[in-house]
Amino acid sequence: MDKTSAPLGDRGIKTCIVIVGPTAVGKTSLAIEVAQHFHTEIISADSRQCFRELNIGVAKPSAEELNLVKHYFISSHSIEADVNAAVFEQYALEKVNEIFRHHDVAVVVGGTGLYVKAFCQGIDEVPVIDPAIRKNIIVGYEAEGLEWLQKQVEKNDPVYYLNGEIKNPQRLMRALEVKLSTGRSIMLFQTQQKKKRNFNIIRIGLQLPKEQLNENINKRVDAMIQRGLLDEVKLLLPYQKLNALQTVGYRELFGYLEGPLSLDDAIGMIKLNTRQYAKRQMTWFRKDTEIKWCEPEIALVLAQINQFNIT
Repeated sequence: MDKTSAPLGDRGIKTCIVIVGPTAVGKTSLAIEVAQHFHTEIISADSRQCFRELNIGVAKPSAEELNLVKHYFISSHSIEADVNAAVFEQYALEKVNEIFRHHDVAVVVGGTGLYVKAFCQGIDEVPVIDPAIRKNIIVGYEAEGLEWLQKQVEKNDPVYYLNGEIKNPQRLMRALEVKLSTGRSIMLFQTQQKKKRNFNIIRIGLQLPKEQLNENINKRVDAMIQRGLLDEVKLLLPYQKLNALQTVGYRELFGYLEGPLSLDDAIGMIKLNTRQYAKRQMTWFRKDTEIKWCEPEIALVLAQINQFNIT
């Protein structure tokens, strides 16, 4: 049980089962089975499945799956909306309380580690950013690339440069816009103080052997291409600079449509980048000692959950 949760022995306290793991491990189907077992509903903790315009490339649940169990944070926002962990935290807490009006258990499922963290223990206050500064940083990055962005952060926020993720352009842009807008390092806003939730949290992590997960990823990418991912990306070409589309599966096909990449090379890059993304997801979740790990089989997952005497 999450240490930020209420004691399981408290009568009347609700429980949220949080299912995490890398992409292509089987979270969607497993979460549906768990929700059906407890006769409840699901909140997605995926930073891309929330966008209405993205479907094939984000492995959104099928219409049939959505009909089996009610889902929240699926196709709930436009790609032009500013969706972040703070937005998700507020949204998910509102929805979980709606679920708890009719059910004793809720299910949250997703692979976006920061969103899961925001839901389970809150995130730090988000500083106000000057829109003009944000725009200038984006323009600079698009024109000059990652090396320029790294040098700007090193110059303006050496504290973050020494301690943060300097190969992640989104994190670098965030650090730079905070420092230029507030005069303070983003590290000073990260207090890591956990918020106590008024419901129990059980975290289940799904894992597979590396070879099997990589095979799942490669097969999923091939299936996405066969289902029409390229046509989906073509329709989104006018919006490719939006943050929502800085996403594996879309970036590479934009490169094919507008750049020197062949289609085969783009597909190969999608597979490689997805495998690397899955590795980063596991690195993030492995740091969370509250997660109970098992393979994605309903009997194994329910066995983990039953240790907490959920009825």
